[in-house]
Amino acid sequence: MDEQTQWHLLPKAPEDYIGAAGTIPLIAQLLYNRNIPLNKVASFLSGDQVTQGNPFLLPDMQKAVTRIYKAILSKEKIVIYGDFDVDGVTATATLTEGLSWLGAQVGTYIPDRFDEGHGLNSDAISKLNQQGFNLIITVDCGITDNEQVKQARKMGMDMIITDHHIPSTDLPPAVAVVDAKRQDSRYPFPDLAGVGVAFKLLQALFHKDSRERKLVELLDMVALGTVADMVPLIDENRYLVQRGLEVLNNTNRVGLQDMIKTSGLQMGKLDAESISWDLGPRLNAAGRMGTANTSYELLISTSPDEAHLLTLELEQRNIERQKLSREILAKASDRILEQGEALLLIDGDEDYPVGIIGLVAGKLVNKFYKPVIMLTLGKELCRGSSRSIAEFNIVQALEQCKDLLVCFGGHPMAAGFTVTRQNLNTLKERLTAIAHQQLSGLDLHPQINIDAEVPLSAFNSDTINMLPKLEPFGQKNPQPIFLTRNVTVVEHNNLNHNNSYITAKLKQNDSTWKAIMFGVPHTTEEMPDHIDVVYSLKKSHWNGEETLQLNLRDFAPSRELG
Repeated sequence: MDEQTQWHLLPKAPEDYIGAAGTIPLIAQLLYNRNIPLNKVASFLSGDQVTQGNPFLLPDMQKAVTRIYKAILSKEKIVIYGDFDVDGVTATATLTEGLSWLGAQVGTYIPDRFDEGHGLNSDAISKLNQQGFNLIITVDCGITDNEQVKQARKMGMDMIITDHHIPSTDLPPAVAVVDAKRQDSRYPFPDLAGVGVAFKLLQALFHKDSRERKLVELLDMVALGTVADMVPLIDENRYLVQRGLEVLNNTNRVGLQDMIKTSGLQMGKLDAESISWDLGPRLNAAGRMGTANTSYELLISTSPDEAHLLTLELEQRNIERQKLSREILAKASDRILEQGEALLLIDGDEDYPVGIIGLVAGKLVNKFYKPVIMLTLGKELCRGSSRSIAEFNIVQALEQCKDLLVCFGGHPMAAGFTVTRQNLNTLKERLTAIAHQQLSGLDLHPQINIDAEVPLSAFNSDTINMLPKLEPFGQKNPQPIFLTRNVTVVEHNNLNHNNSYITAKLKQNDSTWKAIMFGVPHTTEEMPDHIDVVYSLKKSHWNGEETLQLNLRDFAPSRELG
């Protein structure tokens, strides 16, 4: 076991819960760990549509619908103002396509990560005004951009904000501000992604319209954005992703078909992990290494030849992104080691690409288990991207420093901001003090939450057939993790030179499993004959056949002699 990683076995479910859940005991334990009440077990396992909320319960939804229909009927020019990550790009494409079905004159605008950054940009609003747009609808942004909304109003343009980020105390003075995280929201589920909010707007616009069923065609993009943005995959998000994966596995979008094929994935076998590890990073690579319009064009393309060229471009950008990330990670790691026992890790450089710093910050958090801020240093403005740990709410910390910031936004575990070079040192000092106040004295170690301790024989056909009913896995509905003690190592092998990728054959009594482990903190010489293993189950495809193997998260010498 990695000395830094702590194993935490979750409490055993009460016998009355297991007895009343109406499923096999291990599945009941997993449901209990995910806080599924008994009266919702059946709908959770069936993916029932009852989890869909009424879109008109979202704040200002009726105002938004009324203003959009006025624009459509009077043939006003509407522009969808998006964001450059997967959530923003899919939300832009979803809303644009849906509005076009209603006959709207609709254009799109996705800002440049490098020149404009997140959120509404004053120069962009001026350009859109000059192009004759009367109504701006934001997706996945705008909730804290009060000054830019005021600017649009002065120019005679109306604005509708649709967002899923946390609002500031004062809402922007838009025609409508549609965000389930508003304090006055009556919507039953606050954690929709940006693309989820855009989809709810379309549900409201198509309410009682004969074409309402056509909206299901957009759920492939809703699934992409929801999974890639790492919002909780529970409640309505879980339903949207379940249905969205069904659409994605049969998608008619030639761009997605080509990307799926190029990624080495198979239509019909895509799951949330396919989005997290393969499709999402490729779509994100456009905005990180250039302009996100490449990903947008791929989503809406109807030409197989164009789609293939766009796929190859994204593939190349993703390779460049991976290479650059490794280089920046190595450089930042060395610098951070020099910071000693700092509780908040901060590193910045003029040469750090703004599209990469968030990814590197996430890897550094995994490595050091401390909140990390990475900075791209400019002569006048510095861009920051932060990733955090459960013990430190990074966006709350930035809120306490907002007087020093040009802009900021995000979530408790991830946030971005812009600060003047002049205020940078003061910001560092204040954030460091906040981190010291909140984290000093805590035992900061990464922790693996283990769902259940089981023998390898627990995975019989009934259990294996039931496990997929818990999918899709993601935030707040994690892939189940198990602990099995005193497993015999029949064989094991390194598959590359630096001990970071091994395979093994493990046996306990009559049960034998193949196992794989990535990012190994051990060398294979450290693997004794008998070990305790922490693992999830992983699907493996080989020669057209699907098999299950153990995906090891950690292991330690067994305390029981074999």
